[in-house]
This record gives sequence, C-alpha cells and structure tokens, in this order.
Amino acid sequence: MSTKVHVHLFYGADPRFYRPGDNIGCLYGYHHAESDAFALTYSQDAQESKPVRLLRRALKAALGFDFIHTWRNRAEMLRSDVIWTHTEQEHLSAALMLLLSGRKAGAGNGPLLLAQSVWLLDKWPGYGILRSWLYRKLLARADQLTTLASENAELCQRFFNRNAKHVYYGLNTQDFPVQAPTEWTPHTPIRIAAIGNDRDRDWESLIKAFGNDARYTVKLATRRRIPASLRAANVEIALFSGIKKQHELYAWADVIVVPLRPNSHASGITVMLEAAAVGKPMVVADVGALRDYFPADEAAYVPPFNPQALREAVDGLAASPAEALRQAQAAAAGLLSRDLTTQHYAMQHVRITQEMLRARAALRAPAVEQGRRPSPRESSGSL
Repeated sequence: MSTKVHVHLFYGADPRFYRPGDNIGCLYGYHHAESDAFALTYSQDAQESKPVRLLRRALKAALGFDFIHTWRNRAEMLRSDVIWTHTEQEHLSAALMLLLSGRKAGAGNGPLLLAQSVWLLDKWPGYGILRSWLYRKLLARADQLTTLASENAELCQRFFNRNAKHVYYGLNTQDFPVQAPTEWTPHTPIRIAAIGNDRDRDWESLIKAFGNDARYTVKLATRRRIPASLRAANVEIALFSGIKKQHELYAWADVIVVPLRPNSHASGITVMLEAAAVGKPMVVADVGALRDYFPADEAAYVPPFNPQALREAVDGLAASPAEALRQAQAAAAGLLSRDLTTQHYAMQHVRITQEMLRARAALRAPAVEQGRRPSPRESSGSL
C-alpha cells in the first residue's frame, strides 16, 4: 500500500487555484514526491463570506496560525499517514487539530507530523509566557522538526532540546531554467535589482548605498511599504508581480542585490536561486546561513547594515567583469551540482518520511511481539 501524505499549506496555496493555467503543480514543488509509493493530498481553500474571512484572519492574528483553515481540512488530514507542513503557521495549527482530535504524539493512532519552521526561531525570544507555553505544547506533538537553514536547526536544539533536520529549499526550474551566462558587461549607470517581501529585507541600507547617486539605477520589487524618507530619484519601487515581470526585471539588471537584516532562516534564498539560474552576479548580506546554499566564491557576501560595503561590492564587480562572470557561472553550476531544485526538495521530504515510518514501525514491533508472547504458565506447559 502507498503512504498517504497530506500537504498542509496556507490559505491561498490550494493547487486547484494557485496560478491556474500555468501547470506548475503544488507551490514549493511537493508534487514531485508523487509516486506509486507516495499518494499526496493537499489542503483546500473553502469559499467564505467576507464576515467569515474577517473572523478567520482575526483568529489567525491572535493565535499566530490559521486554525479555521486547518479545521476545515481535518478529515483529509486525519485519514493520512503523514502530514507535511511548510512553516510553523501550518504545523502549529495541525498539531492543535490533532490534539483536539485525540491523536496524541507517540500514541500510534494518528498521522505523523513533519513540522517545518521558518520564522519561528527568529521570533521565539520575543514571545510572552503564554504564547511560548502554548507553542511548546504544540511542538511536542510534532514527530520530526525540519528547517531550511542550519542556524535554525541549531536553535531548535537550544530552545526545545530537539534535533531538527536541515532541508535544502529548491528552485522551480520550470519557471527558471538554469542558464549559465557566457558574457557580462555592466551598463552605465549600473543596473541594480532588489526583490523580496520577507520581513528581514533591509531596504534602508540598499537605498542609502545607491539612492540619489547617478552611477546607479535601482529597481526595487516589494509589497512592503517603503517610507517616504527613503525615496530616491534613481530608485523605482514597484511590484513586478508574475513570472513574466520577474524575468523582465532579472533580464534588465546587471547585479542582484539582497540586503538583509540578521536572521536565522535563510531569508533571500529564493532570490539567490533565481539570480543563479538567470546568470546574474549577486551581492548579498552575509546572514541567515545563506552559505549553506552558495559558498563565498558564488556570491559577494557583505556585512549586514553596511551601505558602504554594498556599494563597494557592486563597484568591484563592475570594475572586474571577468570576475563577475566567473561568479555568476559558478553559482549556476553550484545550483545544478547541489541539485537546489524543487524536485530535490520534495525528495528530501520523502526520505525523512521513510525514516519516520521506519522509526514508528520499530517502536510498534516490541508491542506486537509482547502481544504474541505466551504467558509463563503457557510456556511451562501448565494447564
């Protein structure tokens, strides 16, 4: 029999409706795990009225996870052998649902829970007593913790005294086929693109480094609000949403800059993967264990909160086009050699799930054997 896996994603990521017509499968590439041995189902988004949507979002804001969305999907989740989650917003919610349904950890009467955390460890020191207590209870229901960065895995050990497996995030190569560059010549002024909606983007350092300087033209793609005080004549701020617009932005740019605040969850890795695939050199803040993915010879790393270092790194690439080309070629080759793809990302989940199932089977074996073992009276021949 195949293992039944339920992939629990956020409201809005239902594969039936996410990017309809693009045929990309499941967001993040979990569909690559489908096989005769693994049957996948996905959380589904329910149609809801505006008052219900407001209620769901209000409860999500209070709890830190979308419990109503999870509760709606509980039937499919409880029928599964294993539940996969992408962030703590899903695994904390799934854990609460399992506990309320009587599926306790280690009881063997419910799905295994693979709990992947992204922002949880960065936020943990700021949580109050009540939220920390609740989240610890819910984390205890998780059968296996995973993270996307080695620093986050280390923090799981420090905060929860639990081992976490480091899973490497991957690029959707259908959207971004890997194309190593064959030449690189910067424009005048130098064209800089910066992309991202993550909470740890440091747009202030980016604009201080290049804003109002005629040597640079900057396009900043983000949904986050940029204060008016940071606006600059040579910095265009827009959304550039959709794959076509993203490709146009990458094609326009000479250099991709990823400015970041210190974090432990590999913020910026999606942009780095995309930049490597399209053959653009990168200047990146050296935080968040990004070197797990791209070592120092494949990106120009600079200290965080350092506009001068950002500017000097970009100037260094422009002054040495051959080195910039080598770096971009090395990043593209590294992406392929380390298989930083959604296919590999899904296969890591398959391997971890197989390990979880073997561990459960090993725990059950003594109990089964104990149930079959004859009593002392029977084994001695007594009647």
